[in-house]
Amino acid sequence: MRKAALLTQVLTVNTVLIVLTVIAALSVGVRLNGDLTGPPPLLVLAAAVLVTILANNFVMRRRFAPLESLTRTMEEVDLAVPGTRAQPSDDEPTDVARLRETFNVMLHRLETERIAAASAVLRAQEAERARLARDLHDEVNQALAAVSMRLAATAEGAPPELADELAETQRLATQAMHELLALARELRPAALDDHGLVPALRTQVRMFGERWSMPASFAADGTRPLLGEFEQIVAYRVVQEALSNVARHAHATRVKVTVMGCNGTEVKVTVTDDGDGFAPDRLNSGRSGLAGMRERALLANARIDVRSIPDEGTTVELTLPARGLRIAS
Repeated sequence: MRKAALLTQVLTVNTVLIVLTVIAALSVGVRLNGDLTGPPPLLVLAAAVLVTILANNFVMRRRFAPLESLTRTMEEVDLAVPGTRAQPSDDEPTDVARLRETFNVMLHRLETERIAAASAVLRAQEAERARLARDLHDEVNQALAAVSMRLAATAEGAPPELADELAETQRLATQAMHELLALARELRPAALDDHGLVPALRTQVRMFGERWSMPASFAADGTRPLLGEFEQIVAYRVVQEALSNVARHAHATRVKVTVMGCNGTEVKVTVTDDGDGFAPDRLNSGRSGLAGMRERALLANARIDVRSIPDEGTTVELTLPARGLRIAS
């Protein structure tokens, strides 16, 4: 059974004490002064009790208001959206002020530790992606290339009845090589490390359009936005997730990716499609990958805004501060 709120408990106890005190005073008055049961004394007594209870209720609610405000702030805190803090109230008691300050200090520590832990996880993920991409490109792909060359050499001296089978096997080996290269680029695009964000996104958008047979355009107002390595990775992954959503859910006929503010204090990376869109209440359903986008944006000290209208399309806008942090080597 759920217990009553602290304010309700205090008011109940105070009311009981007031009523008992009045009854006791009335009993003593009857003994000392005779019968006080006439209508006027009872009316005065009832009015006094009512006024006392109302005054007690008003005073107690006013004193408990800062604590109620702190409780509401605690209920609304979301570590995925940092910056929420309990604000001081008028006539705040000393003990409530101390509790509020302690809560704010705890929030700051939790946010700092969460960001540090998540950043470490993201760096480890990207390092592992880079290692797997190198292994696929340098070892597995080279082995498949050697197999393809051996098949070609074998096909030259093979009997005619085996030529078609060897040619088909060589085709499959070549197809596997291309799929491995595509997977390696998905894991860690070489263009991002070698040339930067803009060429990597341009390549990503072009390959997306080719793979899904969809008009996909890319535009940028510069060649090298003032972003650190960490922010570039975040921007690339957010665009990657947004394009994946377009392919899987949007039923769009075209998509556009832009990078604006390359020479400014903020860089805006935008992905816009003309697909089905979705209702705003689905933003937090977890199906759109928005939680992952927000997490990455938070770690890069960036902002992400998702705007969608049913049957009119979706826009994902990531705003990053220029010259941000860099991944430690």
